[in-house]
Amino acid sequence: MLSRLLVAALWLLHFLPLSVLAACGNALGSAFFLLARRRRHIVLVNLRLCFPERDDEQRRLLAKAHFRVLGRSVLERSLLLWARPERLSRLIRVEGEERMRTLLAAGQPVLMLTPHFVGLDAGGAGIAMRFDSASIYAEQSNAVFDRLLLRGRCRFGDQLLLSRDASVRASIRAMKAGRPLYYLPDMDFGRKDSIFVPFFGVLAATVPGLSRLAHLAGATVVPCLTRILPGGEGYVVTVGEPWQDFPTDDVEADTRRMNAWIEAAVRTLPEQYYWVHRRFKTRPAGEPRPY
Repeated sequence: MLSRLLVAALWLLHFLPLSVLAACGNALGSAFFLLARRRRHIVLVNLRLCFPERDDEQRRLLAKAHFRVLGRSVLERSLLLWARPERLSRLIRVEGEERMRTLLAAGQPVLMLTPHFVGLDAGGAGIAMRFDSASIYAEQSNAVFDRLLLRGRCRFGDQLLLSRDASVRASIRAMKAGRPLYYLPDMDFGRKDSIFVPFFGVLAATVPGLSRLAHLAGATVVPCLTRILPGGEGYVVTVGEPWQDFPTDDVEADTRRMNAWIEAAVRTLPEQYYWVHRRFKTRPAGEPRPY
């Protein structure tokens, strides 16, 4: 019953102007910063590890800004679920989409490197409104929210959702069939299948899937970054220049390159990276756990 009430409340929110919804999201995030002690601790640990050059007060201010934009991303998901496509197309601008169209028109498989910025769901909607794409979906434990999120992910075009447990071959087939794969490789999935490469100068367990998928599918990697704009201005999804000389025969070097690119992107927009994730929970043997 509680889940259905929350869904109903979220549905009502999608009628609000984005400027009002953004203000509500900022307020929710500020409250979350005060009340969610565990998540606040994770964010502050991450910021201490990644920005040692900043003092405690600077990192605390950055953490507050992160929670505000995180609150926005939660409430503004109502738009992704129920807003009319015409409204969303005005709110979500995609820059550089012609780069992907050129590759796809030439029959080139495309692998989109999409790091975990809080606007990534809006970015996914923006891409789905313009391309029949593929993405990886993790089943939710709550059945109500699982159905809701599946509905939102399949609203636009002919979208293909692949289970996280699906064979790599399914992703390769999708890309070879002309579907860009919206791929998020920058979370700590544990020691299995991961290698340790630097992220902000700290060794981080990282799945080297970007290099391996690009190699197996013969795909071109295209970076994709979503920015949440202030107030009611919406979102900008930036499709970057296709990567050259990637992948190589050195999977570790390729994964280092990926993390270095993500780090550079985070430095341009530090409050919008997904800091509530325990990015450094898996440690090399003998290292203490930071959380």
